[in-house]
Amino acid sequence: MASTILVITNREDGTADRVVHELNERGTPVMRFDAADFPQRLALSAACGPDAWSGSLVGDYQSVRLEDVVGVYFRHPGQFELPEGMSEPEQLWSYGEARLGFGGVLHGLGCAWVNHPTRTAAAEYKPLQLSAALAAGLRIPRTFIGNTPDQAYAWAKEVGAPIVYKPLAGSVHTEADATHILYATPIDDLSSLNDPAMRTTAHYFQEWIPKRAEARVTVVGDEMFAVTIHIDSPEGRIDWRADYASHRYEVVPVPDDVRAGLDECLARLGLVYCAADFAIDPRGEWVFLGDLNPNGEWGWLAHHCDLPIAAAIADALERGRR
Repeated sequence: MASTILVITNREDGTADRVVHELNERGTPVMRFDAADFPQRLALSAACGPDAWSGSLVGDYQSVRLEDVVGVYFRHPGQFELPEGMSEPEQLWSYGEARLGFGGVLHGLGCAWVNHPTRTAAAEYKPLQLSAALAAGLRIPRTFIGNTPDQAYAWAKEVGAPIVYKPLAGSVHTEADATHILYATPIDDLSSLNDPAMRTTAHYFQEWIPKRAEARVTVVGDEMFAVTIHIDSPEGRIDWRADYASHRYEVVPVPDDVRAGLDECLARLGLVYCAADFAIDPRGEWVFLGDLNPNGEWGWLAHHCDLPIAAAIADALERGRR
């Protein structure tokens, strides 16, 4: 029986290409598609019983038997693209049926996932990440989340240290056809926390951690790839994503206590893969910043630091056939 890996992501995902290439080099059958291909360019036929799901996925250029799927690499798929001419109620109904039918069959396959979509969705909640990190023994910054100006101000005063604002739902913000990137932002004037506009939604504030460097730890199963990121610009020292041009990278070992904490944290969250960010303070202690991305990027670090992350992901996916 052929053992096939599914790679589900958007058409422009160059990072996923690395895993596809690795699997091709191993001679492992792989089918890559975008969820946006369903239902117009991807056909599903699935039957359940007497044992498990069987049937097929048939695309424009590839096909796979469902019973041959041993692993799924779930990255950044697009939204289902429905036929034109449908009314809004028809679109809503059809989209829901596609999500629960097409998505449900994939969820029901008894195979390895990196990561399972339901686990990814839950792990994107930063408060949940912080709770898991604390329970796992990782050190975190003091944190406030809420929409109460007076309580936010009182918390910041009690912290007695610089604080930063961070977005909860991702750094990309689009308004009036313009795209903005929201980075961590220092709060220089604590009285600004008393702004009544804070009541309109939840806000995320953290104690600022003075840092010698930052570290990105890419975890794949039992393997951890840690890179310290040294930044020379003021903007980059606040949020390293603000100035990639000033980065200097160094591959480093993960401290034993951090490794144990991350292992437990991922077990609590049900994840196989994550990219976790740490600040390394002047004493050399690693502080988890509440940024654990279950679908975080790793391609640029694999390229600059020659890290075998694609091989580790391929290993995790192929375990479904053993």
